[in-house]
Amino acid sequence: MIIESAKRVSQVKPYFFAKLGDTIEVLKKSGKDIIRLDIGSPDLPPKDFIIEALVDAARRPDMHGYGQSGGSDSLRKAFASYYARRFGIDLDPDRELVGLIGSKEGLFNLSQVILNKGDWVLMPDPGYPVYGVGAVITRAKPYYMPLLAENDFLPDLEAIPTEIANKARLMWLNYPNNPTGAVAPYDFFEKVVAFAKRNEIIIAHDAPYVDVCFDNYEAPSILQVPSAKEVAIEFNSLSKTYNMAGWRVGVAAGNREIVCLLRVYKSQLDSSHFKPIMEAAKAALLGDQSWIAERNMVYQKRRDIIVSTLRELDFDFEVPKASLYVWARIPSPYVDSIAFCDELLHATGVSITPGELYGPSGAGYVRISLVTPEGILEEAMCRLKKWMRGN
Repeated sequence: MIIESAKRVSQVKPYFFAKLGDTIEVLKKSGKDIIRLDIGSPDLPPKDFIIEALVDAARRPDMHGYGQSGGSDSLRKAFASYYARRFGIDLDPDRELVGLIGSKEGLFNLSQVILNKGDWVLMPDPGYPVYGVGAVITRAKPYYMPLLAENDFLPDLEAIPTEIANKARLMWLNYPNNPTGAVAPYDFFEKVVAFAKRNEIIIAHDAPYVDVCFDNYEAPSILQVPSAKEVAIEFNSLSKTYNMAGWRVGVAAGNREIVCLLRVYKSQLDSSHFKPIMEAAKAALLGDQSWIAERNMVYQKRRDIIVSTLRELDFDFEVPKASLYVWARIPSPYVDSIAFCDELLHATGVSITPGELYGPSGAGYVRISLVTPEGILEEAMCRLKKWMRGN
């Protein structure tokens, strides 16, 4: 018997980092010392009080049954408290928030509950690949919004053709941005909300890096725009803010109708989190927040190590104010960033990400992650310099 995939998933390709992981394992077995600067998984642990909350909850006999779909009442209230403290936003925990098993789940599910075959979706280019995969499976039509250095890596709303804007169902945004590290000012969000209301477009703002900021910068939320909840849903996560990537705790916040659709869809897909994880997530959101600024200083020092090296090697880039990445254009005579990254990996064991992974406008760029200890990062930069100067 021949097994064929459903047509709706036949165009979905394997996740890049899964395939890269296979390549790296082969190199390791051959004796190559690998330094991974390609993926954005925090290397630092959560604060002790978060782990202790998990352990304490796990010892309770009433904590091992099914959890509440969409997050416990207390977890959603904790997310509401976070939004009130951090952004001054008032959210109804019952109607404007739904817990997610990592924000990635919500990003994918949004397309499934919003889009129909033939709907137009406004996509950032470069952008996180999950936005596009969700659209592919629903057979929606992507319209790519180039994020260019000359426009501070913000989409040019005026460049979107009127006929596309009028037909578009959904717009994806992501600030602080992955992969570019760009940030969006509050007045940009005001313009986006006005654009969306004028064209009856849903805005999906992916915001997992709002608390990974440098040089005293504070990232805004799109939900701070007074009328944003009429058109916008924002995705947030504990992965980057609290060093809890593997715990898989996220949230969708904003428009009530969209929150309701996500909650109903989730009820058929999963059985929520392990209850102690929700207790620990609540502790993270409501507990001491001062350690986050200290953690960000660690990332800032790492950023500066990378920035110093890239300047020596004539890469073209902007120093990021937030996120976990430095986004840089490779210098002449290099042109193809896929080939650049592949050669670098095989020659030196240093793995960075080619910009083309994130879309056509990423051609010629590379993304370098900050989630590696300083000493190892300095070794990686030494290898990069030696390799480039020897070529």
